[in-house]
Amino acid sequence: MTSSSTLFKDSKKIIPSGVNSPVRYFEPYPFFTKKSDGSSIWDEDGNRYIDYCNGYGALLLGHRRKEIIQTVRKQLELGTLFCTPTQLENELSKLIISNFPSIDKVRLVNTGGEATMTAIRLARGFTKKKKIIKFEGCYHGAHDSVLVKAGSGSAQNGISVSDGGLNEVSKNTLVVQYNNIEDFEKTIKKNHDIAGVILEPILANMGLILPEKNFLSDIRKITKENNIPLIFDEVVTGFRVSAGGAQKHFKIKPDITTLGKALGNGFTIAAVGGRKEIMNLLSPEGKVYQASTFAGNPISVSAAISSLKTINKLKDKLYTKLEKYNLLFTRALDDIATDMKIPHQINSASSMFQIFFTSKPVVDYQTSKKANAKKFQKMFQVLLKNGTFIAPSQFEVVFLSDAHDQTDLNKTLDAYQIALRSVKK
Repeated sequence: MTSSSTLFKDSKKIIPSGVNSPVRYFEPYPFFTKKSDGSSIWDEDGNRYIDYCNGYGALLLGHRRKEIIQTVRKQLELGTLFCTPTQLENELSKLIISNFPSIDKVRLVNTGGEATMTAIRLARGFTKKKKIIKFEGCYHGAHDSVLVKAGSGSAQNGISVSDGGLNEVSKNTLVVQYNNIEDFEKTIKKNHDIAGVILEPILANMGLILPEKNFLSDIRKITKENNIPLIFDEVVTGFRVSAGGAQKHFKIKPDITTLGKALGNGFTIAAVGGRKEIMNLLSPEGKVYQASTFAGNPISVSAAISSLKTINKLKDKLYTKLEKYNLLFTRALDDIATDMKIPHQINSASSMFQIFFTSKPVVDYQTSKKANAKKFQKMFQVLLKNGTFIAPSQFEVVFLSDAHDQTDLNKTLDAYQIALRSVKK
């Protein structure tokens, strides 16, 4: 019996379902991690895995990045939590603003879910309206306003996907089909009480799904014409797609932006920023309430400062390298699957990709759900046996980091070849 098996039996007695986040579970049991470094993690039994789950996109610079660890060690000597303002918070806020032209002011929070919750509250406070539009399959955290699915059809009032969620709250969220601008425009025309629109510019929570040509620019145009605040949830894409996020890549300026993941490169931190007339509504000067004991704590803030300084220093080489590796890898993966005559689609962008086992393009929630998830699970298990760890769900993403090198990619491609051969059987 492995250490992970023993630890999981123990954890099930004391932790609900044995895990502290549902995405960490996979059959028959998840491995328990002991340490990490660079591109890899090691389990309690000493097995090494090349890591492409990558903190679900947070570890853009890899595990235990030297510059970040050194910075945090220095801060630990000075203190861990003050609950008073610090110069570090000013420095980090200025770094964020310099990378995102759409952001005039920014408030630091702890998690992506906290950031999206605040963004939605700001939109409602700014417009004095109730309803929010979100897109089917987009994930914006586990709070009631966004933990919803479509009702009887797209563009219907949202229904809570969780027991304990309030349908009275969810009904104020309208769910629209992603990459369907007609559906979006029709919903805007039907409803005159829309407080805001929230979306991931590139979807990373139903596999990887890219916006079709003009989709995002059309959304920006329509929201402007109707004076509706546009929220870009860049918790995943911020700093990962580019130093200025997906909005820089697509040349679109939203009204509010949420950031997280790569902002802290493994440390707990997130942010919400936007136009000053919206951000000025936050308390204590404004009437939109938001507060947190751990917001702006010096450990996470110092890590984020080091992360952004490193990204800005390396950005020309960093993103070119990641895009090159991603392109080479996905082309090779596509060739292998094609030679094996396995129906598949590969969606990729910047340092992210995902393979779907389906013959039809994956462009939205409905088409992603038609991919063969059982084949994906089989592939995942074989990859794991061959030292490659990706997120265990078809509806997550494979993330590259600056720590991955050509040797890692070659080993991973060999593992995918074995895994795809098992899927073909």
